[in-house]
Amino acid sequence: MIYNLFIKRHFFWFTFNRNTAPRMTKHIALQILLSSLTGVTGNQILYFLGLKYSTATIACALNNLLPAFTFVLAVLSRQENLRIKTRAGVAKALGTVLSVGGAVLLSFYHGEVLGLGESEIHWRYAEKMQRESSSSGGGTNLILGPVAVIVSALLWAVWFIVQANMSKSYPAPYTSTFYMCLMASIQCVAIALSAEHNVSAWSLHSTIRLTSALYAGTISTGLAYVLMSWTIERKGPLYVSVFSPLLLVIIAVASWALLHEQLYVGTAIGSLLIVLGLYFVLWGKNKEMNKIDMVEVEGTVMEAIKESEKDEVKDLELQPYDPSNGNGNHHDAN
Repeated sequence: MIYNLFIKRHFFWFTFNRNTAPRMTKHIALQILLSSLTGVTGNQILYFLGLKYSTATIACALNNLLPAFTFVLAVLSRQENLRIKTRAGVAKALGTVLSVGGAVLLSFYHGEVLGLGESEIHWRYAEKMQRESSSSGGGTNLILGPVAVIVSALLWAVWFIVQANMSKSYPAPYTSTFYMCLMASIQCVAIALSAEHNVSAWSLHSTIRLTSALYAGTISTGLAYVLMSWTIERKGPLYVSVFSPLLLVIIAVASWALLHEQLYVGTAIGSLLIVLGLYFVLWGKNKEMNKIDMVEVEGTVMEAIKESEKDEVKDLELQPYDPSNGNGNHHDAN
């Protein structure tokens, strides 16, 4: 996280937003603070807590409630129009249901093994870490684990809504992400210091710990949140959240390629539903954006016509009266 802050401070801040960022106000600062609490601190800590006390399958499946949560919150906050009687509204609702359903199906239903053979790539280190993790094991809590993951997804959905609102008053995604990561770093350090008193737990001597910390700070947090903030500003929260179930598809393919895990019929069907749901949502959003653009163009044309008519009326009113024309001619009686 610290490495991510330095990269964003010297690259994004000075290169993109130094002279263009709006003035910071108390309202914007509160929005950034809320973003750090929901999108980074609360979301990540609760997700890792849920992953610790449940299984990876349950955590991945429940985390894909994000599109559904985001859709409901976006409609309630009027950032998305339901418009269930239009084709675009039906497509968005159906696409969200398909994405969530496909994620759940991919996670819990296997079926027969697909005869794709084995991948030629073999990552022995990841396989070793997987064996060590399964042998060490962790306590499983069927209530705490799933609830933590669900609350994590809900907080992440709240972040999408807050970020969409903040992008209107503070359209500087690089700067806002920098401040958000800075606040989240302070919050996470405070929570970690209060929860973990063992000095060895803070050591980055292990190669995998150092690599994981750098990757989580630069890619999973820094770059990911910048790209999401930038896209939310242009396309809205639902557009971004509906891509999250694709994570399961990518994980399934990567696990088959690197860890020699099997691909099942349920994996293929669930992936297909996720892709179909994504297509429906994107189609619906595209229809809405085209309609908005047409309305704006029509409004601009009507305003131009009205202005032209006003100019013509003014020209007629200012035109001087010539008494020698028409019936206004007067002749001498003599």
